[in-house]
Amino acid sequence: MHLPKINIPKKYLKIGAWVLGVFLLLSVIGGFIAYSKREALLKTMMAKAIAKADKDYGLEIKIGESGFSGLSTVHMKNISVVPKDRDTLSTIDDFTVGVKLFPLIFGNVKLSEIILNKGKLNVVFKDSLSNLDFFLKRKKKNTEKKTKSDLADIAHNLLNQVLYKIPDNMEIKDLMLLVNDNDTAKLKFLTTTATINDGELLSSIVVNDNAATWHVNGTVKPGRRQLDVMLFADDKKVELPYLEHKLKAKFSFDTVRTEMKSADYSGDDFKIKGSWSVKNLMVNHPKIASNDIVIPDAKIDADMLIGPNYVALDSSSTVFLKKATLHPYVKYTLSPNKIYELKIQAPEQDAQEVLNAFPQGLFESLDGLKVSGKVKYDLNFYLDSATPDSVRFNSGLTPSNFKILKWGKTNLQKINKDFVYTPYERGKPMRDILIGPSNPNFTPLSGVSSNFKNAILTSEDPSFFTHKGFVQESIRKSFAVNFKEKKFVRGGSTISMQLVKNIFLSRQKTLARKAEEILIVWLIENNHLISKNRMLEVYFNIIEMGQNIYGIGEATRYYFGKRPSDLNIGEGIFLANIVPRPKIALYKFRGDGGLKDYLYPYFKYIGNIMAKRGLTPSDSSGYGFYNVQLRPGLRQYLLPDSTTVDTTAFDNDDPLPAIETHDESKSLFDRIFGGGSKKDTTSKPVIKTDTLQKTKKQLRQERREQRRKEKELEKQLEQSKENS
Repeated sequence: MHLPKINIPKKYLKIGAWVLGVFLLLSVIGGFIAYSKREALLKTMMAKAIAKADKDYGLEIKIGESGFSGLSTVHMKNISVVPKDRDTLSTIDDFTVGVKLFPLIFGNVKLSEIILNKGKLNVVFKDSLSNLDFFLKRKKKNTEKKTKSDLADIAHNLLNQVLYKIPDNMEIKDLMLLVNDNDTAKLKFLTTTATINDGELLSSIVVNDNAATWHVNGTVKPGRRQLDVMLFADDKKVELPYLEHKLKAKFSFDTVRTEMKSADYSGDDFKIKGSWSVKNLMVNHPKIASNDIVIPDAKIDADMLIGPNYVALDSSSTVFLKKATLHPYVKYTLSPNKIYELKIQAPEQDAQEVLNAFPQGLFESLDGLKVSGKVKYDLNFYLDSATPDSVRFNSGLTPSNFKILKWGKTNLQKINKDFVYTPYERGKPMRDILIGPSNPNFTPLSGVSSNFKNAILTSEDPSFFTHKGFVQESIRKSFAVNFKEKKFVRGGSTISMQLVKNIFLSRQKTLARKAEEILIVWLIENNHLISKNRMLEVYFNIIEMGQNIYGIGEATRYYFGKRPSDLNIGEGIFLANIVPRPKIALYKFRGDGGLKDYLYPYFKYIGNIMAKRGLTPSDSSGYGFYNVQLRPGLRQYLLPDSTTVDTTAFDNDDPLPAIETHDESKSLFDRIFGGGSKKDTTSKPVIKTDTLQKTKKQLRQERREQRRKEKELEKQLEQSKENS
C-alpha cells in the first residue's frame, strides 16, 4: 500500500523551522535562567510549603539543609515534623528525592528517585488523642463546603497520586516505625532495607526487636498501573499481636499476595482489575468462633467498579476456596439514597468439594462428614434505605443427587431414638434430661393438648409443617425491622432452627455457630433425616419454660398441676406466650393466681388467628384468659401486685444494666406486630433522667443486688417445685 505524496510549499517549511528554532532557543534560555535561579526558587517553594503545612495542619516542619544534587534531584538533611501540642511525628537524617521533568511541565509530580538513610516515624495514641489528629483538622475544613463529587474521578485521581509517589528507583535504609498505644501496646517495625530497581521491589522489615522478619517483595510498574507484591515472614507466620490487644482477636497467615493488573476508565466507571490471595489464614475471635478458624487457600479475582455515585465488586469476580468457586456481586450506592446490594452465585459443583472448602474449625459437628452429588447456591439481597420495607431477599442451596455417605463428628439422626439432653444456663450444664418414655415427664406428641400445640405453632412457626427449615419472608422482614431500628431486635428462627441450636450445637453465640446451625437445618430438612412430628415432639420436651423447667410435661405440672393433654385454650396460649422469655413467667401472675391484665390483648390476638384458621372456636371473652389460674402452692412466692419488675435482668443477651420498667403492654405489641424479637421483654424500658446520671459502677452494683434477690426467689420457687 502506497500513501499519496504530499507537497508542502517551501515557505511553510521555512516558517515551521523558524518557529521551532525560536521555541528551542527560548527553552534553552528559560532553562538556563531557571537553572541559575533554582536554589532561590527551591527555598521559596519550601518556605511556602512549610507555611501551608503550619496553616492547614498545624505542623511544624524543620529542614536543616537543602539543595539540588542534580538537575531535578533535591537533597535534604535533618528533617523533623511535629504536630502542634503533640509528640514528634517524624525525623529523617538524610533524604534525597528526584522528580521526572516531562510530567512536571503538565503539573504532575512523578517521583523518579528516593534515597533515605535513617529515619523514624513515631505514632502516639494517648486516650482519645494522637499525633495524627492533624488529618482530621484538614478533613473538617474540607467538609465545610459540601459539593457533589464523581466517585470515579476521585478514585482515578487518588490512585494516580499513590502511583506517582512510587519512584522508579528507591533505596531506604534504617527507617523505623514506632506505634505507642496508650503505653499498653508498643510496636516496632524497622525497615533495614527496601529497594526498587527496574520495577523489582525487595525489602526486609524487623518486627519488635527481632521477634520476626517480614518481607514485602514483588514488582511495581506505576507507569503501567500494575503491581504484584507479596507479604511473608522468615520461617514463620505473619502475626499481628496488636489486634489481639485491641480487638481480642488472633490473626496470622503464611503469605498474602496483592496484584493490580490494570486500572482505567470503562465508560463512566473507573475499573480496577486485580486479585488478592492468602495462604493459611487463621482468625480467632470470640464473636466469630470459640476456636481457631483456618482458611488454607483462598483467592479472589476481583473487578472493582467505581461509578459516579457507587462502588461495586462486579459479578465477573470469582472467589476460589480450594476447589470450590463462587461469583460475588456487591454494590453500595451513596446517592440519592443509600442502597445495599449483594448477590452470590455458586455454580453447580461437587458437594464434597464445597464441604471441603469450608474453613477448618467452622463446622466442628460436621468434621468428617462425607457426601456425594452436587449443589449450587444463589443469594439475592437488595435494600433501599428510603424504602426498607421493600427489601428483597432470596437464598437457596439446591441439591442434585445429594446423599450423605458417612456421618461426621455428630450423627444428625440421633434424636430419632431416645437420647439425653443437657440444657445450659450461662454456659454451665443444668442437668441431664432423658428424652424418651423412661422419663415420667416425657410427653409423646399424641399426649400434648392441641390447645398448646396450635398456640405455639401460631406464635412461633405457623408454617412449620410446610417449610424446609427456613421462612424467607420472616428473614426478609427481619432485615427491614432491624435496619429501621439500627440494631438487632428481630430474628427469623423457625422451630427447626431452635431445635438444632439446642440439640446439636454449643450455646455460644458466634457467627460460626449460626452458620453451622443453618447448614445442619438444611441437611436435616432437605434429606428428611427427621420427621416433622418427631422434631416437634422433641422440641416440646426440651423447650425451656421457666427457671430449671424444661419440656411441656414439667411445665404443666409446675404451673397448673395438670397433664399436658388436659390443658385448656387459655393455658395453652399462656405457655406459648412464655416461650420467648421463660424466666419471667411467674411475674405475669397476680397475687391471687390470675393473669395480669396486660396479657389480655395477646390472648385476643393469638386466639383470633387460631379461630380464623379453624384451630379453636371463636371466643369474644378472651380465649380462656380468665380461666388461667396458677396452682395455689406457687402463689405464696409471687411478688406483690404493685411491685415493678425489671424483666431485662433475666435476659442473658442483654449487655445493658438493669433499668426500671413501666407500661408493660407496649413491648408486647412490639412483639406481636413485628417491632420486637423473641427476646423482647413484657415491659418496655423507660430510662429515667436520674438513671442516666448514674455511673456505670453504680449501675453494676444495683444490678448485682437485684440479681441476688432474684436468686433467693428462684431458690424458693425451686424448693416449692420439689415439694410439689
